[in-house]
Amino acid sequence: MRPVQKRFLAVAGNMGAGKSELVQFLCRRYGLKPFFEPNDTNPYLVDFYADMKKWAFHSQIYFLTHKFRLHRELMADPGTVVQDRTIYEDAEIFCENLYRTGMIDPRDYKMYRELFDSVTSSLQPPDLMIFLKCPVPALKKRIARRGRAMEQQIPTEYLKRLNKLYDEWRGRYTLSPVIELSTDKLDYLTNLVDRLDLFKQIERYL
Repeated sequence: MRPVQKRFLAVAGNMGAGKSELVQFLCRRYGLKPFFEPNDTNPYLVDFYADMKKWAFHSQIYFLTHKFRLHRELMADPGTVVQDRTIYEDAEIFCENLYRTGMIDPRDYKMYRELFDSVTSSLQPPDLMIFLKCPVPALKKRIARRGRAMEQQIPTEYLKRLNKLYDEWRGRYTLSPVIELSTDKLDYLTNLVDRLDLFKQIERYL
């Protein structure tokens, strides 16, 4: 099945929640074009994990700049697209967490939010947001299994804080329709019932 007109799907969730797997699955099923976040190109990321307070603001500005560029690219693409982690998560989850834990000071946070609001006011929101929920023990197992060196020492409390922020953001998100999936229980890759239920929900918007 291919969408009859262009649609923009977004997949949001904590690290290890299964975003990339779902994006790849949807691309195979519906012939969508994927857009992935620019993790590997962030020149501040290694420094950030080594000294969060020193490099947090620099890293967040990098992500905001490149996510803005990526969002404009997917808006301009003529086909239906799916994005792995959105520009909204940069502000609502990751920058917010850094601010609440004192890694970004109030002056820099205020400037970041003003820039974020200005940038996102010019962007088309998703036609569908898919929120992935996953408890921390399952997140930690998946992070360990995929073996990214920079992620292996991430504290459990950090993942808990991000999950809490995702719940808060989900509660106030109104930009588009939402599908919420509990990925620790859902097995759409091998379970036919789960797969058909997922198809049914998504095809309402395609």
